[in-house]
Amino acid sequence: MSPSTETTLLGPILALDAAVSTAIHTAAKPFLPPFLLILLEISADFRFSFPVSLSLLLSPPLRPFLIPFLLGLLLDLIFVGIVKLTFRRPRPAYNHPSMSAAVSADHYSFPSGHASRVFFVAASVHFFTSVATEVKRNSFLDGWVRDVGGEGGVKGEVLVGVWIWATVTAVSRILLGRHYVLDVAAGACLGVMEALFALRFLRFEERFFAW
Repeated sequence: MSPSTETTLLGPILALDAAVSTAIHTAAKPFLPPFLLILLEISADFRFSFPVSLSLLLSPPLRPFLIPFLLGLLLDLIFVGIVKLTFRRPRPAYNHPSMSAAVSADHYSFPSGHASRVFFVAASVHFFTSVATEVKRNSFLDGWVRDVGGEGGVKGEVLVGVWIWATVTAVSRILLGRHYVLDVAAGACLGVMEALFALRFLRFEERFFAW
């Protein structure tokens, strides 16, 4: 596809995406304090989520979830960086000035790394419920995180809370001016696909967690 053809096809889509995103950001800005949006941003930052995920080591039954989860986070970081550097879509001009780019790829907007990360986390927790019956429940964390009275999956209220956090955090990227709507949608889809891949192909509990 020639550059002129790409411009013809993508130009109207990107223009509409920018217009809708700007309208959402402008309409919400007077009502939402920036510190709240930045707090959501921090909660999904890789530098925060990666160390926090190591807390899974505190619960032996959840340790089989640790390896695919950590590998999935690394996969997300690498893949988002590659896509950003490939498309090099600039961030919105009204991007909040508090942003600090950890790597050069962070200067670009498509796709949203925060959206992919939070949806990876939410989808991973969701999909983990389908394989949680394969491990035992014997940790003090299990009574809070896992449904001890049921099939061993994550508690319903915890699962709902994770999905709400993921959705609100992803939307906050638009409200804060970090990303366009299309960036966030693409990131969310990417995160779900990464979770499916990680829990399907990156599970090695039989080898590492037999003890």
